[in-house]
Formats: sequence, structure tokens, C-alpha cells
Amino acid sequence: MQGLTVGAAAFFGLLVGSFLNVVIWRVPRGQSVVRPPSHCPTCDARIAARDNVPVFSWLALRGRCRACRARISARYPFVEACTAALFAAMALRFGPHLSLVAYLYLGAVGLALALIDLDVRRLPNALTLPSYVVGAVLLAAVAAVDDAPFSVVRGLVGMAAMYCFYFALVVVKPGAMGWGDVKLSGVLGLYLGFLGWAELVVGAFAAFLLGGFVGIGLLLSGSGGRKTKIPFGPYMVVGALVAVFAGRPIAHWYLGLTFG
Repeated sequence: MQGLTVGAAAFFGLLVGSFLNVVIWRVPRGQSVVRPPSHCPTCDARIAARDNVPVFSWLALRGRCRACRARISARYPFVEACTAALFAAMALRFGPHLSLVAYLYLGAVGLALALIDLDVRRLPNALTLPSYVVGAVLLAAVAAVDDAPFSVVRGLVGMAAMYCFYFALVVVKPGAMGWGDVKLSGVLGLYLGFLGWAELVVGAFAAFLLGGFVGIGLLLSGSGGRKTKIPFGPYMVVGALVAVFAGRPIAHWYLGLTFG
């Protein structure tokens, strides 16, 4: 049963990844993700169904448009493959349970937001704000099935705590991060708090740890300076995923290391 769930999640991830490519390109530009249908950005030719199969079509076409032979970015199959791998990992983590649906949504929207932030240094409200509603509904359904109402309360506390923490950072040190990061923090806090206090703390800390490592790397390599601005959304998302998959073991390891 587990293997079937993982395989189905990976296949579904390929399909979702193909859609995420559309979301990542169009949402920051204020375009519809439904119309017009997928087309080549160079010659505007509509992409046929046979050329729109995730990963495999890109490989078959050798990364070029069938109509004009313009290059197609390798990021398209990369996003599709990453989404499939992430969905498979989520299936391993949660198994055939309603919670899997909730965290598949987190993985999908998180991946889209991370890549959009890398591209345009912005986290669109069109993705972050609806995620509060979607996340709350999905997690409330999970809590109802499991008869665990405190999980929802803990998730709401986590949401408020993360939001207030990031809000304070923006107020105290303007320019250190954007308001999009503040809005995203509440969504991540909701999901991490639902899992547990350990996941919430680890996820919050991991984002700054990862961002700090990258910042140090930029300084040492000469690619950036102290005032170089880097998008923080990707670190928030990766930190949250680290907590989802390993938050409790990391917390136990750290407490054992600190207090013996």
C-alpha cells in the first residue's frame, strides 16, 4: 500500500509540477494560469499535448521547441522532477492519510513561491493569502478525522507566533526582509505548529541558519557583500520542509546535545 501511495504521489507530482511551471511564470506577471493554453514564448506556437508530457517531452525534443527550435529552459523538467520527488517524499512521510493531501499542497505552493522569489524577489499575495484558507480547511479536516482538535489550536498558535516574529523583524529592522516573507511565515507556522512544537521551532530556526550559511558563502566567494539582498522565501520554505521531515529528531538531538 505504501509503495502504491508513493508511486501515485510521484506521478501526481509530475502533473502538478507541469502546472507549477505555468504558475511560476504567469502569476508574478499578473497573467491567468488558465488562458491562453501553454505556448512557446519565442514563436507563440501552441504546445501540443504530445509535447506537454512532464519531463519526457523535454527530453524527446532535446530541449527545443518543435515549431521554431528555440531552446526550452531546463528548469521546466527540473521543476517537474523536483515536484515528483517532493510528493513522493511526502507520501513516505505521511502515508495514505488525509494529512498527505494537506502537506502536498504545502509542498506545491512552497516550491512555487520559492522559485518566484528567486526570479522576481517577491512573494505574490495571489499564492500566500489563499494558502491561509486552504491550509486551515485541510488541517481542520485532518484534525476532525484524527479526533485531535488541539492540533488545530497548536497550528493557529504557531501561525500567530511566526507571523508576529517576522512582523517584529520588519518593524525593528526595515529592509531586512519583505512583507511577503511576513505573510508566508504565518502559513508555514500554521503547518509546522499543526505537527508539533518541535517542528515549529526547528522550521523557524532552520530558515535563518540556511540563510546565514548562504550569506557567509557569498561573502567568502566575493559574490556579495554585507548589504547584498537575497530572497529569504526559499530559505523559509526549505527550513519548513526540513522541519516537516526531520523536525522532531533534530529537536531531540539538539536537546540531548545541550542538556545531556
